[in-house]
Amino acid sequence: MSDKLQKILAQVGLGSRREMERWIEQGRVQLNGEVAKLGERATETDEIKVDGKTVDHAVKAARRVLAYNKPEGEVCTRHDPEGRPTVFDKLPTLKGERWIAVGRLDINTAGLLLFTTDGELANKLMHPSTQTVDREYAVRVAGDVTDEVIETLKKGVVLEDGMAKFTDVQFFDGDGFNQWYHVCIMEGRNREVRRLWESQGMKVSRLKRVRYGCVFLPKQISVGKWKELDQRDTDELAKLVDLPSVPVATLDPQEMKKYEREMNRQKTRQKAAPKNKGPKRKVRIDS
Repeated sequence: MSDKLQKILAQVGLGSRREMERWIEQGRVQLNGEVAKLGERATETDEIKVDGKTVDHAVKAARRVLAYNKPEGEVCTRHDPEGRPTVFDKLPTLKGERWIAVGRLDINTAGLLLFTTDGELANKLMHPSTQTVDREYAVRVAGDVTDEVIETLKKGVVLEDGMAKFTDVQFFDGDGFNQWYHVCIMEGRNREVRRLWESQGMKVSRLKRVRYGCVFLPKQISVGKWKELDQRDTDELAKLVDLPSVPVATLDPQEMKKYEREMNRQKTRQKAAPKNKGPKRKVRIDS
């Protein structure tokens, strides 16, 4: 049985499908000694190389999923040209695989962010056509939130990138001008929650994601820390997007000790601090 190259590479944990498509277009992937083309398929007996290194794709890699409690101030990219802290900086290290972020949160949004080594799972969870995965946010709103406003937000509002709406809006806590609501959306468009409230003249002063599909932000994970999901929770997440169960990774004793040390070194960070760029180098100017 053959599969598309980008799917195979995603399954072995090298990145998401979209990222693998870019690698193929950039000429980084070879199939049986030839530069691969987007759309090509391969079987278990075909030789696949990425950047000259052979990819062992006959056996599917174990699936790993992390739940991370993102602080404000971190960006959802591997490397930031401005030197800001990223969500990847504090994650546990991997051998031969990469953590793939499932969706994004903007720099001023905190809360649940999922990471996985399974590119196929990440792709399914993020794909716009998937209508089985909703996201829930806790949001503090400044303004007069009337029943009419809530009804409008649930019916739909035309934003600059199309129609958007909340599938549910529930009052949570607070009184006066600042109140907390829980809202649900089916998509993950850029700043969608904020833009929906702003369309009604409201200002969002705090925003935190508390659920992604069937995964709730675990209470025991304080801000800036992560936890790996067990087999049951990982399977439930995969089931949402019609993917079969795959065994979660089993670490050898040495890896487990290193993993536990990384977990114990985690620190609670309500807000990410800018990276220390070090002292400025003095430049000598000859007269």
